[in-house]
Amino acid sequence: MAARKSPAKDRPTYRCSECGWATPKWLGRCHECQAWNTIEETGAGAGGVRTTAAGRVTTPALPIGQVDARQAAARATGVPELDRVLGGGLVPGAVVLLAGEPGVGKSTLLLDVAAKAAGEGRRTLYVTGEESAGQVRMRADRIGALSEHLYLAAETDLSAVLGHLDDVKPALLVLDSVQTVASPEIDGAPGGMAQVREVAGALIRASKERGMSTLLVGHVTKDGAIAGPRLLEHLVDVVLHFEGDRHARLRLVRGVKNRYGATDEVGCFELHDEGITGLADPSGLFLTRRDEPVPGTCLTVTLEGRRPLVAEVQALTVDSQIPSPRRTTSGLETSRVSMMLAVLEQRGRINALGKRDIYSATVGGVRLSEPAADLAVALALASAAIDTPLPKNLVAVGEVGLAGEVRRVTGVQRRLAEAARLGFTHALVPTDPGRVPAGMRVLEVADIGDALRALPARNPGA
Repeated sequence: MAARKSPAKDRPTYRCSECGWATPKWLGRCHECQAWNTIEETGAGAGGVRTTAAGRVTTPALPIGQVDARQAAARATGVPELDRVLGGGLVPGAVVLLAGEPGVGKSTLLLDVAAKAAGEGRRTLYVTGEESAGQVRMRADRIGALSEHLYLAAETDLSAVLGHLDDVKPALLVLDSVQTVASPEIDGAPGGMAQVREVAGALIRASKERGMSTLLVGHVTKDGAIAGPRLLEHLVDVVLHFEGDRHARLRLVRGVKNRYGATDEVGCFELHDEGITGLADPSGLFLTRRDEPVPGTCLTVTLEGRRPLVAEVQALTVDSQIPSPRRTTSGLETSRVSMMLAVLEQRGRINALGKRDIYSATVGGVRLSEPAADLAVALALASAAIDTPLPKNLVAVGEVGLAGEVRRVTGVQRRLAEAARLGFTHALVPTDPGRVPAGMRVLEVADIGDALRALPARNPGA
């Protein structure tokens, strides 16, 4: 007798934990989001086609001109650098996800935001799942974040967190972090994909129903991506990345997703023993103050979002003692530095670079990844190679191609305006830079040869 096939409703179904795409069989890669090893069995599928009947309307549809836009008006957090990235502040009912590496200062920043909101008379609830209430209180004492309207709870159970919302009725909720809270009704360990989806979904529903702004802290993986399902980033309204080297003072908040504003803004902060403060003018962190110019240094203006920042590139070349010379970089992309070395040797006729140890770095922990810093990197390397300093008060902006040409970059006028504001008087830029700030002399360079002519005569002993 032939074996009886199991009905369709008893067959297991599979679903992608990242995007929720469903499939009747297991696959190694999701066809929707292209993620590997995210297909999980979710149990037996229901037979037949499901249909949803029309239900009762909760709120009637209105002509768009009659919708009250004041409900989506942002309210300042009291931290101007964070407001810059958020697009003016926090919108009632908005859910913001702030992700970053351990120790970068996420908890310190959000505790400061919670204290400033409470200082304005708004009830604020700070829920910690990673630390005890005593530890958070000690941090609050250190940074001066005490207020009678700031409530603190240490919870890891989702139902308890929702209970605190009923008791406190806050206007702002801070949860540190979303990976530490779990629901007893969902299988899986805290931080798992199913748990993160459930916790985030419950808090998002509570935020929308109450008109409560919510700030969620998120962990990141070793690759820098936000831990948990990718669906988490789709559910929240705003996604922010908190970046910074733990050995440097500078911290950057970048907008990755923002339903209420632009995503090309960057907030700058300085982390110190007394807490964290915003930097309205952070360019001073990336410069070395000296009376006389030094060989191997060149200044450039980089754009972090819309914000121009003056940064310093340093280079050092020494005779190598090994068959394969060293190439060491800090704050710069190794591949682009190698390209600049090849262009200088082939197009700029600077010989013997391939036989020397090359060290290049930035000042203050800033990372220069945009091509607009190519010209400054090339000039710093050339200056170090011939042991001749560049003229004082000079900045260089431009992308350098493999043929030696200097290409145009975006935002040249904004970069020059920032350099002029800080007192720089000379600039090397690609051709046709547009309007030049008053008091600044601009030299247009078409290729690397034109740029190298800006160097003074070679040191005879080099």
